[in-house]
Parts: sequence; C-alpha cells; structure tokens
Amino acid sequence: MSLGFKTPLFYFHFNTVQLGSSRPRSQKHRILSVEPVQTSVFDGYSVPRYKKIRTDNLGKVKLKKDFVLRSKSVLTVDKEVDVDANEGLGRKRSNYDAIVIGSGIGGLVAATQLAVKGAKVLVLEKYVIPGGSSGYYERDGYTFDVGSSVMFGFSDKGNLNLITRALKAVGCEMEVIPDPTTVHFHLPNDLSVQVHREYTDFISELAAKFPHEREGILKFYGECWKIFNALNALELKSLEEPIYLFGQFFQKPLECLTLAYYLPQNAGDIARKYMKDPQLLSFIDAECFIVSTVNALQTPMINAAMVLCDRHFGGINYPVGGVGGIAKSLSKGLVDQGSEILYRANVTNIILEHGKAVGVRLSDGRELFGKTIISNATRWDTFGKLLKGETLPKEEENFQKLYVKAPSFLSIHMGVKAEVLPPDTDCHHFVLEDDWTRLEEPYGSIFLSIPTILDSSLAPEGHHILHIFTTSSIEDWEGLSTKDYEAKKKVVADEIISRLEKKLFPGIRSSIAFMEVGSPKTHRRYLARDKGTYGPMPRKTPKGLLGMPFNTTAVDGLYCVGDSCFPGQGVIAVAFSGVMCAHRVAADIGIEKKSPVLDAALLRLLGWLRTLA
Repeated sequence: MSLGFKTPLFYFHFNTVQLGSSRPRSQKHRILSVEPVQTSVFDGYSVPRYKKIRTDNLGKVKLKKDFVLRSKSVLTVDKEVDVDANEGLGRKRSNYDAIVIGSGIGGLVAATQLAVKGAKVLVLEKYVIPGGSSGYYERDGYTFDVGSSVMFGFSDKGNLNLITRALKAVGCEMEVIPDPTTVHFHLPNDLSVQVHREYTDFISELAAKFPHEREGILKFYGECWKIFNALNALELKSLEEPIYLFGQFFQKPLECLTLAYYLPQNAGDIARKYMKDPQLLSFIDAECFIVSTVNALQTPMINAAMVLCDRHFGGINYPVGGVGGIAKSLSKGLVDQGSEILYRANVTNIILEHGKAVGVRLSDGRELFGKTIISNATRWDTFGKLLKGETLPKEEENFQKLYVKAPSFLSIHMGVKAEVLPPDTDCHHFVLEDDWTRLEEPYGSIFLSIPTILDSSLAPEGHHILHIFTTSSIEDWEGLSTKDYEAKKKVVADEIISRLEKKLFPGIRSSIAFMEVGSPKTHRRYLARDKGTYGPMPRKTPKGLLGMPFNTTAVDGLYCVGDSCFPGQGVIAVAFSGVMCAHRVAADIGIEKKSPVLDAALLRLLGWLRTLA
C-alpha cells in the first residue's frame, strides 16, 4: 500500500543504545532470520559490522578514523563491505555482475534474487542501515517502523507472497502475527467500515451499510478477484523477457488474456459499472487512495485488485520485532550468498562509457564498476541527478509527461499510555471525518497504525505506539527559518492529534509519553527522494498501467527498480518490480536464457504500447 509509506530515521539528538539490548518479552516474538551483530561504539558513534558466528553477546571491532559515523541513532545491520575511505579512488574495475543503488525493498529483492542465481552483486546504501523507507528506529524503549506497518506479501500460499518468497530464496524466515482487520475506515456521515481478514465478513459488513448496492458490491470485488486469481496463477518474472512471457501464455492463456484485458483499465470506471450510490463510490475512492494516493478513477485496476484481494487471500501479517527485520534479513541473505552491501555509500553519478552504464561514482570520489547498474532511486532522481548532464531519453520524457511526483507525507511517531486505547482497538485506521472532497487534499485524510496492538514488545510495558501520517507537499515547508519550521511542525501535529482525539481516542493528548514529527523535507533528506515523493502519480486519468515503464531503460546496462516502475507503489508492487528486474538482468548477463531477436521485438512492442497511454 502506498500510504503504507516509509519515513526516514528522523532525528539524531538521542543517546546511543547498545544493539541487542532490547529483546521481545516473549520467545514467540523472536525473529528467526537475523544474525546478531557486532558494533563498535566510539564517542557516541555506532558502526555496525557483520558477525558470522551465532552468539548472544556483542563483540567489539576497531573504528577506522576516516569512517566516523556522525549519528547517535540506533543502528543494526548485517554486513558492510570494509572499504577504506582512501581506497578505490582510481578507476579500478571489479567483477560485479550488478551494482544496486539503494537498499529499499525493491533493490534488495532484485539483489538477492540475482545472488541466488549465482550473480556477484554489490548493494550501495547511502545510509547506515538497509531498508530505505522500510527501516526502523529505536527511541526511549520504542521500536518504530519508519513507514508502513501494513505488510502484504507475507503469507504461506499462492504466488503473490513475494516477501515470504524473497526471504526463503536466501534461507531466511520471519515469524509473523496475523492481523484480523486490515483497516478500520472512519468516514464522513459516520460511515464506519472494518475491512476484516475474512472476505465474507467484509462483504457482509459493507453490504449491510449499502443493502441496495449488494449486487454491485459483489460484482466489483468479483472482478478484483478475477484479476488477482490470474496473477496468483502465474509464475511472476519479467514481462520484458519473451521466453518467459510466451511460455506463460502457452501454459496459462486465459490468465494472461485476463490481465491484458484489464491492463489499460482503472478501478473507478469498473466500480461505476456496478454501483450508483455516491457514498459507496466515495468509499471505493478511499479504498483506492490507500493503494495509490489517488482516487479510484486514477487507480489502475490491476493495482487495486492486488491489494483489495490479497488482504483476504494471504492477509496482513506483521513481522515480529518490526518491519525493519525484513531488510535486515534480506541483507543477511545477500551476504550469505557471497554478495556484498556497502553502507555510507552515497552514489552521486552513474558512469557511462560509449552510452553504456558501467559503474558509479561515490561522493568521496571512489568509482565502482559492474556489468550492469540497477537504480532503486526514483526515475526522477536516476535521470535528473545520477545522470545529470546527460540528454533525457525520449521514453523518460514520455514518462514525465504522463506522471508527476506524488506528494510526500507528514509523519508523527508517538508513544502513549496504553489505557487511553479501548481494549478492542484495531491496528490500522483511516480517518476522513466530514468532507469527502478532502480525501486527496494535504492533511485531509489521516492514516494511523498501532503495531503494538499486534506486537507489544515494540513499546515499554503499559504503552502503545501510534504512527500517524498524512499527505503533505514539500512546497508547504520550504523557505522557513529553523524556528518557523519547528513551530509549523508543532501546529500541524497538534491539529492532527486534536482530530484523532475527537474522532477516536478522547484524552490521547494527555497520555503522550513520546513524540517526534517528520516533514517532507525529512523524507527528502534521508531517503534521497526528489521532493520526498513516494512514487509517480498520473497527471490525468491514466489508461491503467499502460504508461508505466518496466525495468529496462534507454541507457544500455542501466535498469530501474522500485515504485516508479511497473506495477507501481506498495510493498507487493516494489517486490514484484525487484523479481522482474532480477530476471531481466539475469538474462542479459547470461545467467538465464535469452533470445536477442525476440528481446528486441518485445521491447519495441512494449515501447509502442506505452505510447498509447
């Protein structure tokens, strides 16, 4: 879900906490897949190192003076490549099959999938822990998810359980806690709808609110299931690889034709075929807004179907210990496969030779080279910054004509006294109190996650975590002095809290034990995303997913992965993007089968189809 965004590690004025000192209260809550780490602590700075031997104790390593980490936040990583800061300033060639820029979920899935195929991969992460917006941070005994706590792709069945599959591929697993309710909507006209894990329970509740639209409700969600079942029946690999694509078509022609039929369609148009009630259609808008940060008329039907059905098929399952464990586990698995990850590696340029991407340049001057380069940055950052000065390829021009940067978010992480929440409180809430027209406006709707409803070990005893976020534009925060910036964060946060206090939890303000606020500028700074954006948003009503680019680019040897690639935003979507990218790259470097003639024909066809959007 795209509103399950992932915020950066916000603030750095807190004391260092020893890694491993915080343990779940119950053995049931043990993360199975993460090795302990070593960390060296020097003058308040923590520098993680990988520890191969399983132990419960933390060892010590020496700190290199030229690699001082200027942060006092809690850090946990599995391994970093130990490259001296003065080393590698020349143009030393390497034997990497792929260099991945960024360790978000899309980048890590692409990297690990390539590694298990036998490729030598190097992941470069600007920050000091993996995960990008899927990380975590610890403050005063709280373990906060940086972004979404609504986790798809963690089930044990089907083909869309992409997180489970990605972990398993590198020999990792995580314990999860099933969430009985995906989200509880609190909407205008006192419309309250719980999206239950059981599909029949959800449909019964929604139909009870709109009895005159029962048939239309069943038909709309029935079409969602038709798409989901088609996706779930296919082996998910690169749609840019013709041998796979034609093989799937001959094995599953009906499923492939079903997806082709819905590819250019949007959820709002299909909903309006079956439903007439304005409030019910507004509810479908809210459902799609969580998927894509736009209304149903602008949400591709395939994207909507993936989320609206998987929440019932595989369900929402929260990883014990927090979402950050996913990236840690994938990073560990990557290293176990013989590949590498380098932290504090800020890529400033992609190096081209004769029009081909051959390497990257870091902010300290080092240059690293590989057969292929995979960018987990947004397409705006990839072509506008990492390839700054190069002519923008025509297909990227077309992409930017069709899509704009989606807004960023204002995020509030809070710790509150547990007694303020009723005992039957759901984990996830979506709040839009009085006016449907405010759905897409900045600060109009509020998404709230309370992960401690599922895993109490994330907070001190007797407390809960509230993670609150709402859309916000970076333009609203620029040009302010430090004093005015901090004052504005307080004013906006106070208004959001007042709304929640009035609608959901009376007395919540007086129960706050801890609070931090992050703005779009925070997201831009720590996630290196242009304007803090969380992906593309159509400029006008799109033709479904027809205009979304895949992983290959017009630059030879350069691939993109993540939320600005097909199929778009959300945990399942970016994981899918990673799987597809790994398959295409593997074919191009000779690990998977490849047909150059068919490749050229298919890529031309896909390029032509995008022009129809």
